[in-house]
Amino acid sequence: MALKGTIEVNEMHCKGCALCVDACPQNVIALDMEHLTPKGYHPAMLISEGCTGCVICAVVCPDAAITVYREAKKPRVKAA
Repeated sequence: MALKGTIEVNEMHCKGCALCVDACPQNVIALDMEHLTPKGYHPAMLISEGCTGCVICAVVCPDAAITVYREAKKPRVKAA
């Protein structure tokens, strides 16, 4: 079972550079071309399910605008 994750993009920091879009191995991040940030950029956003919470997008973001959240693994229960 693959991990599930999600991202939160801080629009006050995102410049729409698209480095996260290019780096995402799951191809689930894109620039929101229908929205502008207060600074006039198209911010990154999650466009579909499939994020695994790998954190690559946050690592490559030069402005630290991305926070990644990963679903906690459920503990395995041993059979008695």
